[in-house]
Amino acid sequence: MTRKKVLATAAAALTITLGLAACGSGGGIDGGDGDDIDVTSADTVWRLAFNQTEEHPQYLAAVELGEALYEATDGRYGIEVYANELLGTQADVVNNVSEGSVEMMYIGGPVMESFNEDFIVFNLPYMFASQEAQAGVFADTEVTGDLFASIEESKGITVLAALFAGVRNVYNAERPVVEPEDLDGLKLRVQQSDSQVRMIELMGGVASPMGQGEVYTALQSGVLDGAENNETVYNALNHDEVAEYYSYTRHLMIPDYLLMNTDILADMSDEDREAFQALIPDLVESANTGFLEFIDESIAASEEAGAQFNDDVNVEAFRERVTPLVEESINNPVRQDLFDAVQQYNEQFPAGS
Repeated sequence: MTRKKVLATAAAALTITLGLAACGSGGGIDGGDGDDIDVTSADTVWRLAFNQTEEHPQYLAAVELGEALYEATDGRYGIEVYANELLGTQADVVNNVSEGSVEMMYIGGPVMESFNEDFIVFNLPYMFASQEAQAGVFADTEVTGDLFASIEESKGITVLAALFAGVRNVYNAERPVVEPEDLDGLKLRVQQSDSQVRMIELMGGVASPMGQGEVYTALQSGVLDGAENNETVYNALNHDEVAEYYSYTRHLMIPDYLLMNTDILADMSDEDREAFQALIPDLVESANTGFLEFIDESIAASEEAGAQFNDDVNVEAFRERVTPLVEESINNPVRQDLFDAVQQYNEQFPAGS
């Protein structure tokens, strides 16, 4: 375990000591009298699926949530967290959450577009001026309430929260990137998404959609020149070994979402459901704060591996290049309202605020 954080429960002011199980699922806490409490001994144990490691701040925050829920409901509910895709890929697990065979999961923002295309607004380049602006939007239920509830009837999925998942930047094996022209001819891995392909092409690069698991070998062999992602993925997947130039284009701030089966949430008693939902803002704060710490750790590790971080980037030139994609995508009243709300928060929390 690399860090410990505190999560306040809805039932009491209780300091929880974080414990992680080596098998990849999250487990016991100290009940205050020296005895470990195993959240899997709760009357009802939910499973939460995650596709990254036990060191990730979202994993740690989910373990804390499970512990806090156990305490707040006097052992009626607990959450066991499964990292490293132990329950399957996101595409598989989201169907299981919809059916109720898995209760909860974290999921990347682009996948949400397959359920409701209006989620694209939050996945567009240069949408959020700052993490604070993004957090303000997602905490405002008047802005996100209808969108988050929009897949409950059709998919049986409730969106519990949206979380900061870093800022995506370009990295490659050839040179630092300062201007769009520096991407000319560079083959960059992108997510398997039409809008992401168009984004990289507008930015000046050659987009190569590819699964994440193939990227390291493609970079090593020269099939790819680079990719785009945040610092934590860059380091965790060892891309810093084969693409040493990391440049802060800051083109995407795509959130992750915490999802839950709608019927399972509704089956809770009113008291337990209220206690559970009262814990969600603390999970968001813990995960978001932890992610910033995780970024710093990742940068330090990548620099030790020989990576060069370049912040001398003409961000405005890249922003101008992708404007057509944004304008094409804001094409109905729902998206326009979401876009306008984001701009209000961007004015309140500009870059560097």
